[in-house]
Amino acid sequence: SIAYKAKKEGKTVIYNDYLRYNYHIGHGLIENNSEILTEEDIDFIFCRQNFDYPTFIQDNFKETYYTNEENKWLDKVITNISKIENKYKKSLALYCLFQSCIIKRPYNLFHRKNLYVRTSDVKRSFGNKVTWDKSFEEHFRKFVKEINSCVFPTNKKCLSINHDVFKIPETEKYDLVYIDTPYIPKKGEIVDYRDAYHFLEGLVNYDNWAELIDKDRKHNPLKKEYCVWNDKNNIIGAFEKLIKKFKNSILVISYRSDGIPSQKELLNILRKYKQNV
Repeated sequence: SIAYKAKKEGKTVIYNDYLRYNYHIGHGLIENNSEILTEEDIDFIFCRQNFDYPTFIQDNFKETYYTNEENKWLDKVITNISKIENKYKKSLALYCLFQSCIIKRPYNLFHRKNLYVRTSDVKRSFGNKVTWDKSFEEHFRKFVKEINSCVFPTNKKCLSINHDVFKIPETEKYDLVYIDTPYIPKKGEIVDYRDAYHFLEGLVNYDNWAELIDKDRKHNPLKKEYCVWNDKNNIIGAFEKLIKKFKNSILVISYRSDGIPSQKELLNILRKYKQNV
């Protein structure tokens, strides 16, 4: 959102996210200046083509997140999207697929095997069964209209990159760096975004998905990776390292009022490296 706003304001923007699926959203929305999805593109994405289709989602996620027919549709569509030659159209199509997957999920997450929440014939006090039960194609078309309307030309070169934040190349001088890390709440459960949206990360690594899955957990998430932003003992040190890395730029930092580090701790780190906080 911040990167898109900066692009709208005529800035040169470099958008970075560690998750590959978010990189594709930035690629289609921030880096892309002109490409949109046409009816011909949608027809290609939706129709069976003259090549063999894998059955990975059908085989590994049966009765987990979507119905068998929906899993079959997903295997077809992600395969078709992978064949799109235009890199920006591919990212736009992935965005529409991600949003369609999220909107059909209870809680909009992939944190547990709970298709039954959607399919059970019970009285409901929450959720949107009408939305859950709309077809993938209907949702996809709605998101095509949404993303197409957001694409606009700019004479500034914008980029989307996919790095660990500490490995972002320092060849450029960034006037302003907006930092929005995952935040640890002082109380309650830590949200691991890679874990919560593992299905989307799997979709963009479709050919290698089998090697990434943690088979010891019944909803088949990705194998756990260490993330310093989820580590209460090391997150303050990570912030200091990050602030030091970008100390020559204006820094804008998002934080949560009930989080670790606290606002006071962030200010103390900033004052080590910046004169005006």
